[in-house]
Amino acid sequence: MKKKRDVVISTGMLFLVGFSMAGCSGSRESVQRAGAFPASYRGASPVVSVAPPDTVIAKLPYKIFFADQPLQALIDTAVENNIDLQVAVKNIDYAQQTLNASKLVTLPALSLGGQGIRNYSSDNGVKKTPEEYIASASASWELDVWGKIRSRSQSVLASYLKTEEAAKAVRTRLVADVAAGYYNLLMLDEQLAVSKKNLALADTTLKMIQLQYTAGQVNDLAIKQQEASRLSIAGSIPLIEQNIVLQENALSTLSGKIPGSINRNQSLFNVNVVDNVSVGIPAAMLQNRPDVRAAELAVKGANADINEVGATFYPSLVITAQGGVSALKASEWFSLPGSLFGMLQGSLLQPLFQRGQLKASYEQSIIKRDQAELGFKQSVLKAVAEVSDALVRLEKIKAQELIAEARVATLRVAVTNAGMLFKSGMATWLEVIVVQSNSLAAELSLADLRRQHLAAMAELYRSVGGGWR
Repeated sequence: MKKKRDVVISTGMLFLVGFSMAGCSGSRESVQRAGAFPASYRGASPVVSVAPPDTVIAKLPYKIFFADQPLQALIDTAVENNIDLQVAVKNIDYAQQTLNASKLVTLPALSLGGQGIRNYSSDNGVKKTPEEYIASASASWELDVWGKIRSRSQSVLASYLKTEEAAKAVRTRLVADVAAGYYNLLMLDEQLAVSKKNLALADTTLKMIQLQYTAGQVNDLAIKQQEASRLSIAGSIPLIEQNIVLQENALSTLSGKIPGSINRNQSLFNVNVVDNVSVGIPAAMLQNRPDVRAAELAVKGANADINEVGATFYPSLVITAQGGVSALKASEWFSLPGSLFGMLQGSLLQPLFQRGQLKASYEQSIIKRDQAELGFKQSVLKAVAEVSDALVRLEKIKAQELIAEARVATLRVAVTNAGMLFKSGMATWLEVIVVQSNSLAAELSLADLRRQHLAAMAELYRSVGGGWR
């Protein structure tokens, strides 16, 4: 008899193991990365792209990448006070509590209870025990035979890590936005200075034309034309001043502060620009870009969900134990050992009529996993494209800036020469107005190109995953 019982137990254990092996083969455990990343970025210099890992800009803290002290202080304030970033941090705290709760699921459920029962049976009904007093402790534990609880914990962990990466993504965008806004503010300062300088030059030219008008060398049309040119310059100054205030307000809002002035102690063209940067290789985005990392974690979480749903096809094994004291009289309630009782129960529950519903849930989890994998591929494509765009934009802006610098230098000489030629009567007032207008436009354009150059560097830093360290 004992031998037959052992055979039955052994057969049952083999049956459970076989089911367990079948239940663990439901999903892919990692993202299919083969072919997801190209060997290098389009537009990247081969020498720069294979630089040592410690020189890759994505791994540089923003306090090293941005050397401007006021900009560093502004970013520090934004990282500390920005509302969107604070919300992202709260999401991490919430996910942390969910993760902590998931770690306790594998522990037995313990409970304590006490009962006092008094029955009043009818004369014609079943006679019940008049009194019964029970105090007990019970424990229930579901054995994780098929990995359902483990898979649920893995899904929660992936969700928590994904929330962390989302906060990092908010921070990288915040750092880039603050830097771009700061550089735009420096550009507006430069354009304001250029406009005021040209306004003073226009005043001088107007006085010269008025003197020549008095001497009968030019007509009234020259004066009106120069006055109109001067008023055009003067009218642009309030607009630039308005844009300065608006940009300061925007930066204050990003920093979580009431709108106010923004500290800056150097001009646009004094900001140090380092163009010889290393962007690394695209595969490094899994460590550097938070959004790509979050997309990968979404796939891992979806795989864990598949395993959890797949485990519901198989029986759940629950062990329950209960013990305490029980008596029919209150005076004998805690009379030991006569009042002691205990119970140990094992239950095996197999869903039968819910198979169609479970199968639908399983297929839905597979679809969600496929969606997550597509999302990961899309995030890789987007990230690689953003880096390539930033590299090409940076290269072309540098070329434009060199041409613009040469144009400004040429026109500055032309303005000086035009003034001297006009005084000596060898140049007309129209030539002076045209060359001054061209010089003003060239200097304003150069300031904008320098702003674009600095902003492109900040965008390249963000696109490769820099800013959250």
